[in-house]
Amino acid sequence: MYYVLISLFVLVCLILSLVILLQQGRGGDIASAFGGSSSQAAFGARSGATLLTKATSIAAALFMILALALSIIGQRGTSSVVSGTPAPPPAAKPAPLPAPAPAAAPSTAPTPAPAK
Repeated sequence: MYYVLISLFVLVCLILSLVILLQQGRGGDIASAFGGSSSQAAFGARSGATLLTKATSIAAALFMILALALSIIGQRGTSSVVSGTPAPPPAAKPAPLPAPAPAAAPSTAPTPAPAK
């Protein structure tokens, strides 16, 4: 379910970006900056809602809803196949090795001289 929502979220993001980039700018030319627009409206000429503006509104609403749903699911965490199994018991400690035998002390007896 989580991966389906992520895939749908990415698709909505791409569609929203595409729809926004396809829209035509509204009165952003130099004449409107100096009051040369032909409309008496405060923000320039405004046409009715086109298909692109409706698609933008729908995609923006889906974006917000999916972002909220993904954040809620992310807070709860996803379930795992191994989440219900108990942890394995700790490994038994190996038996300690016996202490090494003390080395034989060197003898103080003189060594015989080599024969000539």
